[in-house]
Amino acid sequence: MKKILAFIAFLAVTLVTAQKNIYENRRFDELTEDHQLLAIVPFIANLDLKRNVNQEELKGLAKKEGYAVQNALETYFSKRKKRKKFNVEFQNIKNTNAILSQNDITYNNLDIYTVKELCKVLKVDGIISGNLSLNILLSKGVPTDFNLLDYFSGDANYGRIGVKVSDGNSGKLLWKYEKAITKKTGKNTTELIDRMMKLASRKFPYDKEKKQRKNKN
Repeated sequence: MKKILAFIAFLAVTLVTAQKNIYENRRFDELTEDHQLLAIVPFIANLDLKRNVNQEELKGLAKKEGYAVQNALETYFSKRKKRKKFNVEFQNIKNTNAILSQNDITYNNLDIYTVKELCKVLKVDGIISGNLSLNILLSKGVPTDFNLLDYFSGDANYGRIGVKVSDGNSGKLLWKYEKAITKKTGKNTTELIDRMMKLASRKFPYDKEKKQRKNKN
């Protein structure tokens, strides 16, 4: 019984923490009224690895992590598209990356472009983007040598991730969710995104069910 109560308390704290880490623009409904298509761009990753690597290799590894998150987000939305009816569609990331490449926008210069500029190039209404800070290579999986105390205390922090949605017309930030990456978060990039987005799902602004709840209130 004590174990069950402890687990329930753990879930409650996790959900509350997730909600505290979520921001939504007050004018979200107004700014997104005509939104139909969003693009997921590669995440900007910053690596602080314990092992020694040269700058060139570090850039390559960061790029790989950034694309891994982009892919994991597309996987998440694709899997839940049938169960959760979103108000918008999501551009295929292969098309997104191809269009970016055709316009000489690469992973290395992606961050110098504004949301408005990217949306114009990609012909979408909004952008899903974000930042990733890591001291491990999440795409290769997190270390498994930990004890139970580490798991429940949330020790062994591997970094932080921030997912945001921005409006292409105004360039304004519409929604943002930040989360620390620990051993409890998930064993790899796909699991991390799946778990964190599940925690934020009731708060994801393009969810039709969420909009219906809003209208009732």
